[in-house]
Amino acid sequence: MKGLNAIVLVEDNPYDAELALATFTELNLANDVIVLSDGVEALEYLYCRGAYQGREGGHPAVVLLDVKMPKMSGVEVLRVMKNDEDFRTIPVVMLTSSREERDLVECYRMGTNAYVVKPVDFQQFVQAMKHLGAFWALVNERPRRSHSLPAGHATERLS
Repeated sequence: MKGLNAIVLVEDNPYDAELALATFTELNLANDVIVLSDGVEALEYLYCRGAYQGREGGHPAVVLLDVKMPKMSGVEVLRVMKNDEDFRTIPVVMLTSSREERDLVECYRMGTNAYVVKPVDFQQFVQAMKHLGAFWALVNERPRRSHSLPAGHATERLS
């Protein structure tokens, strides 16, 4: 939809991606949801390169980023985003099925805005996606333009 920033979901598990899409549809979110399957594709989208060259510009409302992916991990994508002044203010939510403490700590050190362990239970997964979609698309306010903020400027932990 024109005027609203897209939600970018970077998820290599097609089942989880489809479930998240269905949940966002159920919420009647007006934001477009862009589903990407790996970290390389995510950076191509953000930098308007490759298959995304010529896409309408604009930053996403939020990037929901799977931690463990082929080609380039979500942690590596987070590092690139938070080290690029133009992308630093884009909210990033790390999604994972693992409870590895070192991943959580590393992501927060790099500036993630939230770290969510994906519930294994179907209904809990749906509820988590509803909360994420509603908060980041409807409630969260972010700067209209890129501003120079330090990495980790507004972090919170949802799980």
